[in-house]
Amino acid sequence: MVDLDPEQLDRYSRHVIMDDVGPSGQAALLDASVLVVGAGGLGSPVLQYLAAAGIGRLGIVDDDVVERSNLQRQVLHTDDDVGRPKVDSAREFVADRNPDVTVDAYQTRLTRDNADELIADYDLVVDASDNFGTRYLVNDACTLAGTPVSHGAIYRFEGQVTTFSGEEPCYRCLFPSAPPEGAVPDCATAGVLGVLPGTIGCFQATEVVKWFLDEGESLDGRLLVYDASEMSVDEVPIAPNPDCPVCGSEPVLSSVTDAEYDGRCSLSDAAGD
Repeated sequence: MVDLDPEQLDRYSRHVIMDDVGPSGQAALLDASVLVVGAGGLGSPVLQYLAAAGIGRLGIVDDDVVERSNLQRQVLHTDDDVGRPKVDSAREFVADRNPDVTVDAYQTRLTRDNADELIADYDLVVDASDNFGTRYLVNDACTLAGTPVSHGAIYRFEGQVTTFSGEEPCYRCLFPSAPPEGAVPDCATAGVLGVLPGTIGCFQATEVVKWFLDEGESLDGRLLVYDASEMSVDEVPIAPNPDCPVCGSEPVLSSVTDAEYDGRCSLSDAAGD
């Protein structure tokens, strides 16, 4: 039997009694490491539930500070945190939630210069970012490293979520390039329903836990599109693109450090040369 101490058997008892999880499944979660990119709307529920589930090591990447306008949806943070780095309040929340979890906080933006090094230390990455540049960077770096990604995005009443295995298809197979600048306003301009990131973030956390348990069907190859206004969920298949510049048969990218992105996050044909 896997060696869980008495406090762990108590804390995770509702997992341990499940045939689909059991002591060995909980031990796998405690041995897992996850890098969460973004400690805002999506990152808040992801970090809360991964910490509670006993993911043994959580990394948090975010360069922003807490603003009062965040509190409507970014439930990791409180009024007392306004002006503090988000990684600090997020780290404190996780530490208070579960002493079994080691937290690494990186108060920085994910960039071409640090992405490979940060991602290499973790088994899986959660894309909880709020901009296209970071989404494409996460996709490209993780695909090249063979690291799985849980992707989520939100807009007004709508959200989307999927999982990429680190192979094919990848995010670029679904969206080869970002929309033109200004075509999709951010939440500061368009607004967002406060509870929406909670729903999408919980989907992401569910996918992460299932991944390490090797249980059920992953969203790999499927995009779930959730409409909170209509309370509907649609499913869109994601097919591999043989011409994808990252996961296709003739990729143009060998390292994000050398990547040349244009204004729509497309890759230059010369990238990696």
